[in-house]
Amino acid sequence: MGAYILRRLLLMIPTLFGIILLNFLIVQVTPGGPVEQVLAKLQGLNVSATARFSGGGGQDFSLDNSVENRLSGSGSGVKSKYRGSQGLDPDFIKDLEKQFGFDKPPMTRFWIMLKKYLMFDFGDSYFQDRSVADLIWDKMPVSVSLGLWSTLLIYLISIPLGIKKAVHDGAKFDVWSSGVIIVGYAIPGFMFAILLIVLFAGGTYWDIFPLRGLTSDNWAEMSVLGKIKDYFWHMALPVLAMVISGFASLTILTKNSFIDEMNKQYVLTARSKGIKEKKILYSHIFRNAMLIVIAGFPAALMSVFFTGALLIETIFSLDGLGLLSFEAAINRDYPVMLGTLYIFTLLGLIIKLISDLTLTWVDPRIDFYALEAR
Repeated sequence: MGAYILRRLLLMIPTLFGIILLNFLIVQVTPGGPVEQVLAKLQGLNVSATARFSGGGGQDFSLDNSVENRLSGSGSGVKSKYRGSQGLDPDFIKDLEKQFGFDKPPMTRFWIMLKKYLMFDFGDSYFQDRSVADLIWDKMPVSVSLGLWSTLLIYLISIPLGIKKAVHDGAKFDVWSSGVIIVGYAIPGFMFAILLIVLFAGGTYWDIFPLRGLTSDNWAEMSVLGKIKDYFWHMALPVLAMVISGFASLTILTKNSFIDEMNKQYVLTARSKGIKEKKILYSHIFRNAMLIVIAGFPAALMSVFFTGALLIETIFSLDGLGLLSFEAAINRDYPVMLGTLYIFTLLGLIIKLISDLTLTWVDPRIDFYALEAR
């Protein structure tokens, strides 16, 4: 097992390299880069030495003095590769490229970036006067909170519910619970989030839960118990919205997996030997049926952590990693885009390794190293 873990850790290196390289190349050919973003803001604006340009999403970008001094240039008529650069001094464009780091060839920029990434140095945001690492660290509590509690509740609800539905397949409990699951599967998480706001966050009916933020404004002044209550008070609605949209598919997967195992020959043999049904379920069926559920854990966790949380973060005004990466993509904030991608990919690979190790814990008969050697 130790050799397998070491091999998987080593394979993470080329995987990370390939994903970062592919996305870096895509970024190079994508129109509307940060230079074009600034040029678009400059058109028709009287820029002073202290001017700041909105980068979208509440972000700001400030020009270096050497660049700002070029704005009054009269433009030489030289054709530029950037849209919106007509009438601007070509030297100003060069200074702008230098400020963004585009004065070097793409592959040189890539190798410089890669060396920094090995030290977890992701550079600074183009449109915010902060480092990417600081931005990710500040947004992490929101995404971790949403992902951790949502995933935990989804598995705590779905697995027992799926097992009970499999044991009572076709009974009244299975029928009415299937109706609840169908409703949960049909309603998108963001629609359910809006419904929760209307009902419980002062939308139309009751004003029980807060509408925005991870904590209250006076959180620092609260006692330890008060901080815990306030935290879960803010988390209640967004986590519930994500749980409703995520538990349905996992419940059906668990039920089908258990039903499939319950119909196999080894279960019939165990029953014929007089072994109690409860012992058969949890000592024999559980181990095999849970393999497919655990195998899907990494994708489910990453989806809840980042992709699935984007709309929830927006609706409940939670400033997390999902919203950060989305705004970075819209604003072409490449350091933030590639930095968050690196973190997401690394976390995904680590979670996948943990998932494989969990499979071996559930069923010690699984030997991934032997399977790869075939």
